[in-house]
Formats: sequence, C-alpha cells, structure tokens
Amino acid sequence: MREASISSKMPHVTRKWELFPGRNRFCCDGRVMMAPQTGVFYVTVCLIVGTSGLFFGFDCPYLALHVTPAIPVIGALLFIFVMSALFRTSFSDPGVIPRATPDEAAYIEKQIEVPNNGNSKTYRPPPRTKEVLIRGQPVKLKYCFTCKIFRPPRASHCSLCDNCVERFDHHCPWVGNCVGRRNYRYFYAFIVSLAFLCVFIFVCAVTHLIMLTKDDKPFLDAVKLSPSSVIVGVVCFFSVWSILGLAGFHTYLTSSNQTTNEDIKGSFTNKRGQDNFNPYSQGNICGNFFYVLCGPAPPSLIDRRGIVTPEYRAEHERVTDDNVITNNKTYGTAKIVQPQSNGTTVQTSPSTDLTGSMNNLISGQHSPRIESINGSTTNSISQLVTNEIPLASLNIVPIDIDEIAPLPSRQSVVVSSALDTSSIPTVTVTTPLSASRLRLLQDTTMIESALDLDSLEDASVGRGSQSGLIKMGVV
Repeated sequence: MREASISSKMPHVTRKWELFPGRNRFCCDGRVMMAPQTGVFYVTVCLIVGTSGLFFGFDCPYLALHVTPAIPVIGALLFIFVMSALFRTSFSDPGVIPRATPDEAAYIEKQIEVPNNGNSKTYRPPPRTKEVLIRGQPVKLKYCFTCKIFRPPRASHCSLCDNCVERFDHHCPWVGNCVGRRNYRYFYAFIVSLAFLCVFIFVCAVTHLIMLTKDDKPFLDAVKLSPSSVIVGVVCFFSVWSILGLAGFHTYLTSSNQTTNEDIKGSFTNKRGQDNFNPYSQGNICGNFFYVLCGPAPPSLIDRRGIVTPEYRAEHERVTDDNVITNNKTYGTAKIVQPQSNGTTVQTSPSTDLTGSMNNLISGQHSPRIESINGSTTNSISQLVTNEIPLASLNIVPIDIDEIAPLPSRQSVVVSSALDTSSIPTVTVTTPLSASRLRLLQDTTMIESALDLDSLEDASVGRGSQSGLIKMGVV
C-alpha cells in the first residue's frame, strides 16, 4: 500500500515520443514504433501463426513418426526466425529524420531565399532543390515542406507516416511500418525466410496427403483424414508465388544496392542521352550484399524515450503555434493581409467575396500582400488559385501578370477609398490544391522549382499530400 501511494504521488514524466510530430503509433513507453495503420500487419501475423499452427498440430506428428523427427525441428527454427524478423522490422525505427527546429528552418529559408530580379515585377519562388556530387554523379536534394529540411541523398517523405525516412525503400502495410535504412536488413531476412517456410510447409502438407493415399486409398479419404493439410496446402500454394517474387526482387535490389523507390523512379537509368550510374554501388554483387545486410547498423536519430525538458516543450509549442492541423496532419500556413485603408486593416474572405480581392489585381491597383512561411511577400495572382471558386464564373477583366503593380512596403498599403470594407466578414480558409489548380499554378508562377511535381500522383494531390502545404489563412 505504501509503495502504491508513493507511486501515485510521483509526477508523470513526459517523454519525447508523446510529442512526436509524425503519425506513428508508439507502445511500451516508446520502445515499439509502428505505422498509424496496423490492420494489415495483424492479418500477416494471423496468417503465419494460423498456417504454422495447423502444420505443427496435424502434419508434424505424422511426418515425425513416419519420415524423420527433424521435420518439426526445422519447421520450428524457420517459424521462430520468421517471427523474429517480422517483429524486428515492424517495431523498430526505420530511420526517421528529425524535423528542423524553428531556428533551423528559419536559417534554411534564409539561405535559399533569392531576391527577385529588379527588372521583373512578378514574384518567382526560390529554388527548392540542391545538387551534390557523389562519385562524380549529380544527385538532387529536395526540400521537404513538412520537415523543413533538405532531404539527404536516398531519403524520401512517407505520406502515410508523415516522416522523412533515411534510405527510404517503401512503406509496407504487411509489416505495418516503413522500410528504410535501419530495418531493411530485417525486412529482407523476413521475406526470404518466409519464402523458405512457405515452401517447406507446402511440401510437407502435400507429402502427408500422398502418404495417406499410398495404400490404394482414394484421395477423398485422405482429405477426410487430414483436412488441415488441404487448408495449409491451399494457403501456401497461393501465397508462395508472391512471396518468392518479392524475395527475388529484393535480392536483385540488394545485389545492385538500390531501393524500391529508386528502381521505380529509374533514378540510375540513362535519360535524354545522359549516362547515369549508381554512385552507391560497391562495384560487385558480394560487396553490395555485405554493405546492405552486414554493415554497421546506424543509430536512431530520434530520441523517442528521452525526457521532455522545459526548453524542448517550449520549442515544440513554437512549432505547433506556427502550423495548422488538418486531417491529423500539420501544415505550414500562409497569411493573406489585405491592404490598409485609412489606417485600418481590411480583413476579407476569398471564399465569401472573392471578386473584391480579385479586382485589386487589375492594372492600376495593388494586389493583396501574401506572407509566406519564411516571411517573404508576394503579389502573384497564382496564390489565389488555392480558392475553390471557379475563376471562369467571375467577371474579371483579362490582365497581363507582368502588369501587376510592384509590391508596396510591408508597413502600409493604400487602396482606393471606394472599397467598402464594413461588410466584409472574417473567415479562415484552408483549402488544399486540386490537381488542375496545381497545374495552373505551375503555368503562371513557375512553381515547379519549388514543388516536386514529378513525384505527385493524382491520388495524393489534395488530402495528405505535400501540395496541401500551400494553404491560405485570412487574418
């Protein structure tokens, strides 16, 4: 009783996994890290455990008595190895890269911010890519708008877990986790050992049925004597082909030191007459196998079981205050500040009355001032594409984007006194880009240098994609 009362009086120690910005699920006080959707993982566990249980319960006793006692021993060793590799893959950190702190993000934004050309009146976003040379091969580093970092080579952002993962291979729902630098060797061991286990159980089940029919018994009598062998054989028969194919594919990737992501994108194939090669290859198959599977395991970059200090909590609150959470995902925001009239800030809602703000873009009037994440300002007409109001339904005089008046000073902007601001409500709008509007953005502002349009898919544009980072919040 005394120990229980003492433990109840002790304050709760908050650990960093409780404030983790990604979507991952944590168990056992942060020791277990998994993807947010784990339903398919439980299906995988049930299939392996159920099939192996039927095999050990009905086939192994007969085969150990009539063939050899080594069969259940071999099956048990394969089963233990498969489950160990599966849990090691599913419950470990795949190589998540920590997000930039507010100070680090501001420093990166300051580095990539490029002033506009004085001869141009339009805004051009700064480039969001860098190139580095690896063994003489140029490799592009892309800026992640969610993590606010330039991704290291071979890293990619997983849209399901909402994290940048080092040496990202793919997100596997069957293991319930991303497959990256820190758990790829365990994933490879899992699929290869699972292929051996599946073939072993299938052969043993078929052998059991054949031995039951050796005394001129019909096959139906053998099925009645051991129906579990039929179930095990059918499950293994339909599973072994995909498992063998997957194991063979990853054997090829390992032998060439590639990832699934790089192979699908064709990162090292010749493009437009340029000779590309894999700069990460060790030069031979054995060297690649040793490097990928037997190299030193890198440490985790996220201290998920670390104790949250007041400084860490204050920094975390700074990050959350500067972001908007939509659909359980954090996005950066862009503020639209209308010009001032008679010293009063005008607050408008693009979705309620877009015509008034759009008319500001007509030649001779100033456009709204748009503050980006890094504090820079633009007056580009393309920023208004994010509103879900068809532009064709608005009576707007066709204008040339180069005729837009230059950006006024940030302190005050004078607009026409004829603008009635008394009846304009204040509404916050956070609407993601659609596919058509994203293409219109590309055509009008050359934003392809800022967004990775080549990696966008129609299914990912909008909800949960990085194109949703461009949002408008009316102050």
